[in-house]
Amino acid sequence: MDCYYHNAVPSVAACIACRQPICATCRSRQGDCPGCRLAARIDAARGGGELPGQVPPRPSASTPPPGYGPPPGYGAGPQTDYDQRFEYAQPETAPAYAQPSAAVATVPPESRALVALSYPFWPLALLALLDGAKSPFVRRQALQALGFNFGIYGLWFVLSAIAAIPLIGFSALPLLPLVVPFAVVASFVYGYKAWQGEDVRIPIVSDFVDNRLAPD
Repeated sequence: MDCYYHNAVPSVAACIACRQPICATCRSRQGDCPGCRLAARIDAARGGGELPGQVPPRPSASTPPPGYGPPPGYGAGPQTDYDQRFEYAQPETAPAYAQPSAAVATVPPESRALVALSYPFWPLALLALLDGAKSPFVRRQALQALGFNFGIYGLWFVLSAIAAIPLIGFSALPLLPLVVPFAVVASFVYGYKAWQGEDVRIPIVSDFVDNRLAPD
């Protein structure tokens, strides 16, 4: 006779509870089948009994999870150079670049808005320089805005002059229409970073401004 739970598997005995034929795989040491064992566990759970097996205790808030914490024997002796260089369980702090500097924190929103608008509208940078004596951040951003705009104008005139030269002027003609879109996008990007208080870095212009403000 085939097993009640496995087709085409011959049975070796009958379940002591339900008397269904079961094979050697389904028969337990007590002689019952899987269905009877499951029913017994369900009845025990409904009656308030505990299911067989042990549930590990839930770790408390002060207990570190497995794999964390000090290695075995830590603290038994004096700290070594390895312990000083690799301290564990230290709270992570935000990186330095994610925190605004103290110089930017003291700049009022009106001044930051003024230097942010100085990139797309360079005459506002002249007004922002009036606040430069009180805020180095505003003065630096205003000078960078002027340098950026004058650099764009200089690039435009250079490409226009090259385009006017016969024969070799064809090399500058494809670049000339791209100057205005590039200047508009870059000015708004730099202005947004200045409004957020980030350290705006413009190629060539930032190095020149840093050298100019170094003696101050």
